[in-house]
Amino acid sequence: MLRHSVATAMLRNGASLAGVGVVLRHRFPSTTALYAKVDIGLLSEISQPHGGRLP
Repeated sequence: MLRHSVATAMLRNGASLAGVGVVLRHRFPSTTALYAKVDIGLLSEISQPHGGRLP
């Protein structure tokens, strides 16, 4: 719970996913990417365009 709280607080205050990964000592970026799902704004920044329209 503490690690999750730290990660989400860092992301909400502008830290990058790479920065969060360093602080939490994640070996793989995919591990840190799990924290991106907590903030829709952050997800929209890292998402890939899908080429279609939203329903």
